[in-house]
Amino acid sequence: MTTPTEDPADTVPKDTVPEGTAPSAAAASSDGVDETDRPPAAGPLTNLVIAGSVVVLGGLAFAESLRLGVGRASAPGPGTWPALVSGVLLILGIVLAVRFRQVDDAERFGRTGLLVLAAVATMPVFVAVVGTIGFEIPTTVLAFVWLRFLGREGWRTSIAISLGATVAFYALFVAALDVSIPHLF
Repeated sequence: MTTPTEDPADTVPKDTVPEGTAPSAAAASSDGVDETDRPPAAGPLTNLVIAGSVVVLGGLAFAESLRLGVGRASAPGPGTWPALVSGVLLILGIVLAVRFRQVDDAERFGRTGLLVLAAVATMPVFVAVVGTIGFEIPTTVLAFVWLRFLGREGWRTSIAISLGATVAFYALFVAALDVSIPHLF
């Protein structure tokens, strides 16, 4: 407890402020994040390149989903959900491209970016295997790899969530919505 004559800065525990740093210098920003822990900003050129990549990816995915056939509102086709998702991706990419100079919270590419690339690289393998052996085993393995090795979750957590997610996807898409996807059971 402080007395009215004590300086509140003197009451900060020593282990919360780096040695040689005044308590006011270690203060967090208005959003509660310590500014010294943030990686450097990516910059406008990186923002524009990423926005362009998102637009291209969204556009290609949208074109492929139209090729699959979106159907009608009363009878959606196999490309309906991919068209919706890729359409949103395309719109968000365009918004980012328009605002590339105003966005200053994007981080420079680093280790976290490599983890995202590793996750994206597993998707073509997942898609290729699902058509051969069904979605249950590949979904469980993919979720486990993402959680355990990319997300660094514990073994038990990774196994439990992987199995739970697969059961939930099965219940939703196969049992409840009767979606025709390759499955074992």
